[in-house]
Amino acid sequence: MKFGFEETQVKYNSGSQQARIWTEQWASQWIYCPNCGSSRLEKFPANLPVADFFCSSCNDQFELKSQKKAFGAKVADGAYFTKIDRLASSTNPNLILLNYDLTQKAVRHVCVVPKHFFVPDIIEKRRPLALTARRAGWVGSNILLDRIPDAGRIFVVRNSIPIPKEVVVAKWQHTLFLREEKADARGWLIEVMRCVDMIGATDFDIEQIYAFERKLSALYPNNRNVRPKIRQQLQFLRDNGYLEFVARGRYRLRKENF
Repeated sequence: MKFGFEETQVKYNSGSQQARIWTEQWASQWIYCPNCGSSRLEKFPANLPVADFFCSSCNDQFELKSQKKAFGAKVADGAYFTKIDRLASSTNPNLILLNYDLTQKAVRHVCVVPKHFFVPDIIEKRRPLALTARRAGWVGSNILLDRIPDAGRIFVVRNSIPIPKEVVVAKWQHTLFLREEKADARGWLIEVMRCVDMIGATDFDIEQIYAFERKLSALYPNNRNVRPKIRQQLQFLRDNGYLEFVARGRYRLRKENF
C-alpha cells in the first residue's frame, strides 16, 4: 500500500479540489472492502446523492469523507431527508473517513464506520439554507461521530501504517449482528455499547452500566423501565459475542473490540 497521492491529471488550482481528486483516486486504488475483503472498491459515477464507491463482490456501498484536520464530534453530510430515507435501505452506505497531509501529499489515517452503526439519532438535521442562498431551503445533515462506539470506528490505516486486512475484516464481522436489527433496537444497543466504552475498562459490572441510567432515560424518555432494558441489551450483546459473561452481574469486552 502506497500513501502518496498521484499528482498527475489534476486540473484544479484549489488545494481542497486537488485533495478531493487525489483522495478519490487513492481510495479507488488502495481501499479494499472491509465487509468481504474484496481487493478493490469500484467508483460510482460522479454526483450520486450519497455513495461514492461500491464492492462488486458483496454490493456494499461506501461514502468517502476526506479532510486535512482530524475529524471531530460531527462531520457534514448531504441532504438530510435523502440520508434518513436510505438508513433503512440495503444500499445505505458505509462511511470512509480519510485524513491527509496536504504538505506531504499523502494519506495519514483511514477509518471506516460500518453502516449498521447509523441510526436516525446519529443524523443531525441542519438549518435550511437562507432564502438568499443558491439552493434556498435545502436541508443538510451532520453525522454525529461522537455517538458512534469505538467498535464502529475501524482503522484501515493509522499514522500511515496499514492495519492487517485480517484484523480489519475480523473487527467488521464482529458487529455484523447489528445489521439484523431494526433501527430502534440498534439505537439502544449502540448507546449501551457507548456506555461500556465510557467505563474505560475491559471488565465491568452491571452497576457501572446502571450509572448511565439518567443519561439513557434522557435519550429514551418514553421508556420507564431503563434498568431492565439495560440488562436486555447486555444479554443480547453477550449472546452475539460482543461481550463475555464472567460472573453474576459481571462482563468482559471481547478482544476484537479493543
